[in-house]
Amino acid sequence: MQLPKGTLINVVTVTLGSLIGLTLKNLISSSYEIIVFQALGLGTILIGIKMALKCPEGYLLHIIFSLILGGVLGEFIHLDQVIDSGTLALKHIISNEDAGFSEGLVTAFILFCVGSMTFLGALEEGMTGNNELLLVKSTLDGFSSIFLSATFGVGVLFSIIPLFIFQSSLTLGARRISKYLNDNIIQSISSLGGLLILGISINLLKIGNVHLENLLPGLLLVVMVTKYFPIGILLSSKRN
Repeated sequence: MQLPKGTLINVVTVTLGSLIGLTLKNLISSSYEIIVFQALGLGTILIGIKMALKCPEGYLLHIIFSLILGGVLGEFIHLDQVIDSGTLALKHIISNEDAGFSEGLVTAFILFCVGSMTFLGALEEGMTGNNELLLVKSTLDGFSSIFLSATFGVGVLFSIIPLFIFQSSLTLGARRISKYLNDNIIQSISSLGGLLILGISINLLKIGNVHLENLLPGLLLVVMVTKYFPIGILLSSKRN
């Protein structure tokens, strides 16, 4: 079984970046926090738009439907409460009282793990041993974690737990997982992830309150919808 070296390096860079960000957070006075939140919010808008525009030709309705159905499913099973319970237990273990712990962890996980670079890099390493793409991703994530942890706090540091589980699972199961993924599915995941990142920016800028946790099932549903209802089938059904 191949050791997920790229993911381990990714964990190290996010850890180091988060520690730097937490140090900066203690140095930044509260009067600067609003402008930092706004700058990060505007930056995530750009990231979200770039990712959302990766929607494959003809798959826009697949992504919207998956996001809606995922949100309904997340609301039905109260996924936000499940995640909050998990993060509260973790906060208790490490004796942390950071109010933004859960938001920081979920935000960092979405930013670090829903892009096409995650899937392509992890699958490439698992199938060929080449981890160059993950090394590039690790560098980007390391720098991003500095600003995220300076904004959200220690929750960003602990995002390395779901990051490691998710990304290493892709690498270790690459040969099996790759059979079920194609370019359209990967790009659809990235596009829906971009919409979630736009939700992050809405929350950061306090424009609204997007329940990101309950929308997460959409990432799984978009795989199923895109795979089993390709654009060709939909077009032929319309003609009939």
